[in-house]
Amino acid sequence: MILSCNSCGKKFVVPDNAITEAGRLVQCSACGNKWKQFPVKINKKEEAILKPVKKQSISKPISTKKSITSKKPANPKKKVAKKTREINLYSPEYLAKKHGIKIKDSKPKSSKISVTNDKALFGFYSSLLVFLVFLIFFSRTLYFAQSYIISLIPGSEFYLNYFFENIRNIFEIWKSLITNY
Repeated sequence: MILSCNSCGKKFVVPDNAITEAGRLVQCSACGNKWKQFPVKINKKEEAILKPVKKQSISKPISTKKSITSKKPANPKKKVAKKTREINLYSPEYLAKKHGIKIKDSKPKSSKISVTNDKALFGFYSSLLVFLVFLIFFSRTLYFAQSYIISLIPGSEFYLNYFFENIRNIFEIWKSLITNY
């Protein structure tokens, strides 16, 4: 039985008894495509065409004399060119079809586009780190300038004391969380 791969079209010869009526899972050795193959029904006309024709033997006259001049030409071994794969296993089309991997084309489609999207992203954790550094800087500046601010704005003493008390409470909460767990 001759099977043909649905994907790459390569043909294979398989014994007739290898594929049962229930079908069999087969795999193409060229591209790796798998499918369920059922036996192929053949008409009587096709069967007559596919039967091998018996070769008739041709008798050659046997010569009794050996001639030095009539040597058989040596049959040089012909090098058979190695058949290359019909499909590149690393091509974007094959990877997308077989494995579902989509590769972006790194080259721009047109040369008119000069703007690139290679921006450095400032993510969440970077923003959080900058915010914490700013908060620490701001609170330390308020702490060192506390007496000067109170002398300029006497009503701000209550708010500054309340702010620093909250900072101390937050620090104590984190300290107790770390030490207890």
